[in-house]
Amino acid sequence: METAPSRLQQLLAFYQDDPTDAFTIYALATEYRVTEPERAMTYYQKLLDEHPEYVGTYYHAGKMLQQLEKPEDAEKVYRKGLTVARKAGQMHAASEIQQALNQLLGLDYEDED
Repeated sequence: METAPSRLQQLLAFYQDDPTDAFTIYALATEYRVTEPERAMTYYQKLLDEHPEYVGTYYHAGKMLQQLEKPEDAEKVYRKGLTVARKAGQMHAASEIQQALNQLLGLDYEDED
């Protein structure tokens, strides 16, 4: 009895069929995020380079760069993501990216009344 291919195997097959599909690249980055962060970052970087309009990339790529202890690169990604999200009219995404940037810069303090 054959076992069904894993989600990762399916995504890799989709990627092999069309290595330019932004959704597949994003899904692969997501799949690798916990187990292989460096590999995940290669997929995020591919999205940043080849699909700069794919707004969903910026938040997660920035977070991955923070995890990889590259705060300067994370800041650049967040700032670019803010521009792209606002230009695309995706204000919710822009808000999430802004919050991540504020947290990175230490500006996420709470008022202590």
